[in-house]
Amino acid sequence: MPIEEMLSEFLGQNILFLLLAVFIVVCILTGVRIVPQSEKYVVERLGRLRSVLGPGINFIVPFLDRVRHKVSILERQLPSMTQDAITSDNVLLQVETSVFYRIIEPEKTVYRIRDVDGAISTTVAGIVRSEIGRMELDQVQANRANLIDAVRAQVAEQVDDWGIEVTRAEILDVNLDQATREAMLQQLNAERARRAQVTEAEGQKRAVELQSDAELYAAEQDAKARRILADAEAYATQVVAVAIAENGLEAAQYQVALKQVEALQKLGDGNGSQTVVLPANAVDAFTNAFGMLKGRG
Repeated sequence: MPIEEMLSEFLGQNILFLLLAVFIVVCILTGVRIVPQSEKYVVERLGRLRSVLGPGINFIVPFLDRVRHKVSILERQLPSMTQDAITSDNVLLQVETSVFYRIIEPEKTVYRIRDVDGAISTTVAGIVRSEIGRMELDQVQANRANLIDAVRAQVAEQVDDWGIEVTRAEILDVNLDQATREAMLQQLNAERARRAQVTEAEGQKRAVELQSDAELYAAEQDAKARRILADAEAYATQVVAVAIAENGLEAAQYQVALKQVEALQKLGDGNGSQTVVLPANAVDAFTNAFGMLKGRG
C-alpha cells in the first residue's frame, strides 16, 4: 500500500482527534498569559473591560477575552519643562520643572486619558504659575522647598483620577530676565555699600565709646589719687597738730626750719656748674635749726 494512501486513511480515521488536539493547544496558547513583573495587562471581553492581570501566570477565556493594553508600571520621568510665571510683584520668571510618576491603576489610565505625559505637563505648568503668582520674588527664592511641596501635592490630587501616582516633583531652576538681573545686582551692590557704611559707623561709635570710657577711667583714677594725697596731708596736719599740742610751738618751728634746710639741699643738687639763688634768710634757717637742736640737747 502506498504511503499516500496510508496517510490519507490515517487522517480520515483520526481527523477529529487531530482537530481536537489543535483546538486544545490553541486554547492553551490564548488562555494562558504570563505577565512580567514590570507590567500589567488590561483585558477586554467583547470590547468591554474585563480585568487587569498582575505579574505571574494568569488565565483568560480563549476567543472571548483579549489583552488589549500592556502597561508598564515602572516609574517614569517627564522631560524637563520650562514655563514662564509672574510673581505677585510683577517679576517674570522662567521655571524649569521635572516630574516623576508611575501608573498604579492601568484601567483608569487607558480609558480616561490619551496622552498621559502631555496631560501631566499641562497640569504642572498651570499649578506652578498659580503658586508663583501668589508669592513675591524673594519668597520664591527663599521658600523653594515649600513651593515644591505645594506643587507635588496639587499635581498628585489632579492626576488621581487617571490612576497615576506622582512620586516626585522638582523645581530644577528659576531664571530671571536680563533687566531683572541687572536691577537685582544694583540692589545687591547698594545693600553691600549700606552694610559697609553701617559697619564703619558702628566702629567709629565704638571707638568714641572706648575713648570716653578711657577718659572717665583716667579721671576716676586721678580723683582717687587726689583723695589719697588729701588724706595723707590731712593725716600729716593732724600729726603736726598733735605734736604742737604736746610739745608746744617750738616743735612746729623746728619742722619748718628742717623743711627749709631740705629745700636748700635740693636746690644745691645737680650736675655741672649752676647758680643757686638763696633767700636772704637762708642762713637764719640753719641757725634756727641748730639752735633748736641745741636747745633740745
